[in-house]
Amino acid sequence: MPITIRSATPADVPQILVFIRDLALYEKAPKEVTATEEGLLRDGFGPNPFYSCLMAEQDGEPAGFALFFFNYSTWKGCPGVYLEDLFVEPRFRGTGIGKALLQRVAAFAVERGCQRLQWEVLDWNTPAIDFYRAMGADFLDEWRNVRVSGEALLRLADGANNGAPNGGANDGLDRGAASRAKAKESV
Repeated sequence: MPITIRSATPADVPQILVFIRDLALYEKAPKEVTATEEGLLRDGFGPNPFYSCLMAEQDGEPAGFALFFFNYSTWKGCPGVYLEDLFVEPRFRGTGIGKALLQRVAAFAVERGCQRLQWEVLDWNTPAIDFYRAMGADFLDEWRNVRVSGEALLRLADGANNGAPNGGANDGLDRGAASRAKAKESV
């Protein structure tokens, strides 16, 4: 049963969304997925893509994916890669697909001069933790993930628009972005 790992194409977007929804279901958060095919197509395959994606197939059948993007380490002074999602369909687990995907993402990072590859894993996902540990991953338990999203993000951004220190017109930030996002959200 040959495994194929290849770069995703626009035609893969429906399958990418299926994998995202399957991963969210596995992670006990299916209602959190609001991604659309249109958004994935725009953001991954437009003129300035925000992410890269690899597709795994076994005997021509979709088996898994890895979605990732660049980040930057100020301490290292170089780019890195952040692995947002790595998912293998349950019936294909244990066949080496997860390892092959992770190896290809690592190769992508090394080929581009990145010094690190990082990702998150849920603390209850012991199969993934064991897998990542076997691949040589370090667990940074002293670091906490922090996120601002939705209304909280809009409120925080609004502070930049309402006379916050150092929020001058010459700082290069698009002051209307938060307002446009809020307007789009209410449509």
